[in-house]
Amino acid sequence: MSWLLVALIAYVGLQLGVGLIVSRRVVTESDYLIAGRRLGPVLVTFSMFATWFGAETCIGAAGAVYALGLDGATADPFGYAGCLLLLGAVFAVPLWRRRLTTLGDLFAVRFGRRIERLAVVLMAPTSVLWAAAQIRAFGQVIATTSDVELELALAVSAAVVIVYTTAGGLLADAVTDVVQGGLLAVGLVVLAFAVLGRDEGSVSALVETARSFAPVERSLLERADAFAIPLFGSLLAQEQVARILAARSGRVARGSAFAAGGLYLAIGIVPIGLALVGARVLPGLEDPEQILPRLALEHFPPWFYVVFAGALISAILSTVDSALLAAASLVAHNLIAPLRPGIADRTKLRIARGAVVVFGVVAYGLAREADGVYALIESASAFASAGVLVSASFGLFTRFGGPKSAGASLVAGAVVWTLAESGDLVAAPYLASLAAAALAYVTLAVFEGRRPPATRADPEPQTST
Repeated sequence: MSWLLVALIAYVGLQLGVGLIVSRRVVTESDYLIAGRRLGPVLVTFSMFATWFGAETCIGAAGAVYALGLDGATADPFGYAGCLLLLGAVFAVPLWRRRLTTLGDLFAVRFGRRIERLAVVLMAPTSVLWAAAQIRAFGQVIATTSDVELELALAVSAAVVIVYTTAGGLLADAVTDVVQGGLLAVGLVVLAFAVLGRDEGSVSALVETARSFAPVERSLLERADAFAIPLFGSLLAQEQVARILAARSGRVARGSAFAAGGLYLAIGIVPIGLALVGARVLPGLEDPEQILPRLALEHFPPWFYVVFAGALISAILSTVDSALLAAASLVAHNLIAPLRPGIADRTKLRIARGAVVVFGVVAYGLAREADGVYALIESASAFASAGVLVSASFGLFTRFGGPKSAGASLVAGAVVWTLAESGDLVAAPYLASLAAAALAYVTLAVFEGRRPPATRADPEPQTST
């Protein structure tokens, strides 16, 4: 067994231990799904940052910049950083004040149980597919840094994430996110200092490299669509909404979203600079997404690769645990629990934990189908989000429209996206799905009129700690 693998096992074991220790504080469903609504600014900030800063940010964004220049940096970091800032500015406080447990609760309170179920059915698969892609990436890291076969690496990766997410829920996710986010930032910053300190990493060299790329021929509408997918498509994702709801106050929720957006932008710029350096010192890579690992492995001492591999695993773990918990919370809380009115809170907790295990196994199965997962992820991030964003926004801020409006918006957004993307009918399929969802909602809302104000009879949150 290589010393590198030993170091990675020790790191993963530390994450597992933290999750199991934190699980002792989980007693109720609220503890498990939203950490008892008692998270402070540090935990919320790092958890929101680490949730989106996954392997695709470190590997995918760097690969896109390596191949395309700055044209490859549309979504990361600018789109997702903007998403977090917009979440803090517009949605954080109103969502927190609703005393929700999941985003599905908003649909239940505002539009009724049928629309709640429809929204959950559209939202949950995205999180499962996202988790599958991250498990696959985790397995690849283990397999490429050791003699472990990929199949075994995938199984071990899935087992580790399932165990500590099942045990500790969102609180375990948040605590481990601080460790993961911190190590990720340190790893990237150390790599940046090592690389950007070379002649090829000077500001003038980076500018020269950026200018050397031929501009990608895309219309303004196509560029706007590419930016809109991360900005609006991830705006009301359950993964981030859960962290807003888990904050101990609306002020903490809003401030943490702002801080996470700024942190995402600051750290997210690092892979872009590294990729531009890589285009000069390692030209002609067959797989552009290997640029950061190659920089770390070929140009620096072996010990440094441990720092980089730990940072990469941090990015993966922080995303996959959030995705599994998001899917499980939606299905357990909004689909299964309502079928058994009056069940004890401990029973709800067992249902939620069971859902994490089930979705973890499903994600592992999808991760084994390597060829199709990443393509599914790309489409899933935008598939149903247009209708969810439109209907949830109207439901959160107005009394305009009702169940028919929301249902039409959810269906229209998903259908138009699918047809436009698969048939290559328009230059901006996601913007088209947003427009269709908004048009469907407003058209039917005219006939439904104003709804009475919705209320939520959730218990008061626990005392802040």
